[in-house]
Amino acid sequence: MPELRDNFQEVLRRYTAGDPMREDIKWTNLTKTEIANRLAQTSTPVSVNIVTQLLDDADFHRRKLRKTLAMGSVPRRNDQFEYIAKLVDRYEASSNPVLSMDTKKKESLGPYFRPGLLFAPEDVPVYDHDFLHAAEGVLYPHGLYDLKRNVGHLYLGLSHDTSAFACDNVYRWWMRFGRWYYPYATSLLLLCDCGGSNGYRRYLFKQCLQILADQMQLEVRVAHYPPYTSKYNPIEHRLFPHVTRACAGVSLTDLATAVQLMRKTRTRTGLRVTLEVIRKYYATGQQYSPDFRAAMPLEFDDDLSAWNYRAIPGAAGDLILN
Repeated sequence: MPELRDNFQEVLRRYTAGDPMREDIKWTNLTKTEIANRLAQTSTPVSVNIVTQLLDDADFHRRKLRKTLAMGSVPRRNDQFEYIAKLVDRYEASSNPVLSMDTKKKESLGPYFRPGLLFAPEDVPVYDHDFLHAAEGVLYPHGLYDLKRNVGHLYLGLSHDTSAFACDNVYRWWMRFGRWYYPYATSLLLLCDCGGSNGYRRYLFKQCLQILADQMQLEVRVAHYPPYTSKYNPIEHRLFPHVTRACAGVSLTDLATAVQLMRKTRTRTGLRVTLEVIRKYYATGQQYSPDFRAAMPLEFDDDLSAWNYRAIPGAAGDLILN
């Protein structure tokens, strides 16, 4: 019925939005019932089932918002991506490990709402607001993802997400797992974001890296993903989404519940997860040593040096690293 299709297109015309950069992406905020009601006001009333067919013929389908648009860009962004790819290839062909590192968003302990659905005899009541003053505690899930072994390591901090916390977790991983699985390693590649506790501009993070290299007696090479590109860090799509899925629909009422749920993280492609609760207190406001910044014992790459550098054991000499 040409008349029906014309009326359908006219109804949608006033309630259709689209992507200014792509003419093939468009959407409507009308429900099927609302479309049927508007068609009923014309000479072509139809049922909701017919509206479904009309939407399908017009290539309108259910969509959701996706966080894929970067909020900015920086020069030589792609050069850094290519450089990271070469580094990963080099390390994967060697006896050295590759770790992707980041901190998942903090989790409040208590009867708070979490998205997701579960099978249950009835709804579970939770707070109607996410006010943090009512929380029984806060978790800082810091993650390390071993690219070679497809294993995630979660460290649940109970105080703060700091540079010392991040580097201490790498040392914990090395002592418990790394030195056994990579006995011939001479270097460790860390893939990091550009901000947060492991930001490329944080001298305290660099100082903690030097301490880490001295503790492990292992070179630590760092490669930062450029600003606005943290979603490309492997841990963001190989570990954290699966941890979120394991906790979906369940309120993290206490630490034991959070630990139990996160430990269940698995995938059909073989991902496994270890978990450790870190009760050590990490204070905020720590300062780097002025002597360390003045001497800067790290070795920076000749190209893209802000994002690529190495901490070499013993390079700090007698510098006071407090």
